Amino acid sequence: MTGTPRLDVDFSALQDRLTGRVHLPGEDSYTALTTPWNLAVQPTPSAVVAVADAADIGEVLRFAATVGLPVAVQSTGHGIVDNLDGALLVHVGALDECTVHPEGWARVGAGVKWQTVLDAAAVHGLAALVGSAPDVGVVGYTTGGGIGPVARTWGAASDRVRAVDVVTGDGVVRRATATEEPDLFWGLRGGKGALGVVTAVEFDLVEQPEIYGGGLYFDSEHTTAVLHSWRTWCEDLPPEATTSLALLNLPDGVPGVPPPLAGRFSVAVRFVWTGDHRDGARVLAPIRAVAEPIIDAVGPLPFSQIGFVHSDPVDPLPVHESSHLLNELPGEAVDALLAVAGPGTGSPQLMVEIRQLGGALARPGPVSSALCQRDAAFSVLLIGVPAPPIAEAVLSHAAMVAEVLAPWTTGGRLPNFGADAGVESFARCYDAPTMSRLTDLAERYDPHSLFRVGHVPARTPATAPRAPVDDAEAADATVRTVSVPASDPEPDVMAGRAAATVPEQETDLERGTGLERETELKRGPDLERGTELD
Repeated sequence: MTGTPRLDVDFSALQDRLTGRVHLPGEDSYTALTTPWNLAVQPTPSAVVAVADAADIGEVLRFAATVGLPVAVQSTGHGIVDNLDGALLVHVGALDECTVHPEGWARVGAGVKWQTVLDAAAVHGLAALVGSAPDVGVVGYTTGGGIGPVARTWGAASDRVRAVDVVTGDGVVRRATATEEPDLFWGLRGGKGALGVVTAVEFDLVEQPEIYGGGLYFDSEHTTAVLHSWRTWCEDLPPEATTSLALLNLPDGVPGVPPPLAGRFSVAVRFVWTGDHRDGARVLAPIRAVAEPIIDAVGPLPFSQIGFVHSDPVDPLPVHESSHLLNELPGEAVDALLAVAGPGTGSPQLMVEIRQLGGALARPGPVSSALCQRDAAFSVLLIGVPAPPIAEAVLSHAAMVAEVLAPWTTGGRLPNFGADAGVESFARCYDAPTMSRLTDLAERYDPHSLFRVGHVPARTPATAPRAPVDDAEAADATVRTVSVPASDPEPDVMAGRAAATVPEQETDLERGTGLERETELKRGPDLERGTELD
């Protein structure tokens, strides 16, 4: 979907007040900054402002209020949405601070990706609660809750947050903690980006230098046996285990897809064990025994290479995502899913994933937050490539899967699962009291309704998009800074700017994020780990 940026706004006055730079349609830099990871999305904001600091963000918000433009935020390109026509896009990629404290916490800017944090934390035997794809941004993932490959052991990433620096929609630079701006702190952890532009987060790390994990890949003929066995196996899994299962239709001739999986239907069981490696091998043994895998790539891993477990694609591609939460996964639900998405059904989806929840995720965090849906048992995520000739089939098939799973769904979804934007999609992430409180907070902290595109709540008519404010009112919204001491004043830190924190990054395949690494990565002692059967 394409749109038209507004061309009747003079951005020169804004540029004069910035340390960063305004990028306009027609410039190569505009195209680069608005090209997302998901190539099915084609955003057309009126301008992109690559901000240098919080002061720049305040200037952008005041300008947007004056001229009546909505505001959206972007960092790494993974969270960008399509409905940005006429909006002012704030790009925070330059906010690249990454400081890891050896005593167990980190401060990370809004432009930092998870792999940078993982590498910096690994020096101290520490780990951050990253998602399945370390190439995504820290802040967007965390404000959406953050449900990753060790979530059943360590919980949601947002539950580890100790402080958030943010410029709210009213132009105020604030620091939110459990004791300072507690309502804002509540909403920023799980409520996505409806309240302001986050500039940095501080969060606790965990002591987890290694994991036992990876993926088992089975041929399509074993799909029914593997899925039913996985379902019953999940019932007794301890919280040291986090697992998901994916029905895969990986294309042939695409870089990153290993030859044993290319051009065929396969089923993958992803597994991470946070305890003793030998215990992990014993726990996984029943799944290994179901059938001989095409690839057995489960073994000891440094936590910094946890992206290998899911091996999510790094390079941009067009995708359509849809997601659902399940109360349970009985055998009837498995049969219903296989009837429409199993081998031989002609499913156009690239992946249909079932992710087990529960464990630490089912327990509230130490400080209340906006993250809901903690009682769901499983998450289902569909990813398809909406390109000719199967574009329409991808969407209609996703609707069919939703229909057959309806008897077991909660009606909700997780904020970071499923790329659809808009108030209806946003509302599926929250129960009614949480939705009401988020809306109230949006009205308080964003009185001009600047944040009205993307992952945001519905606004009441009194605070819906309004006419531009006059210059006097805009001047009255001068950025005010609420100064609060940092979470930990200890000077002993490691890192600094992200660019200086870790050695020069390897290529995607060298670093272990591509599926080709399934058959190459060295993991140490063989713990009943199979080998590739080409």
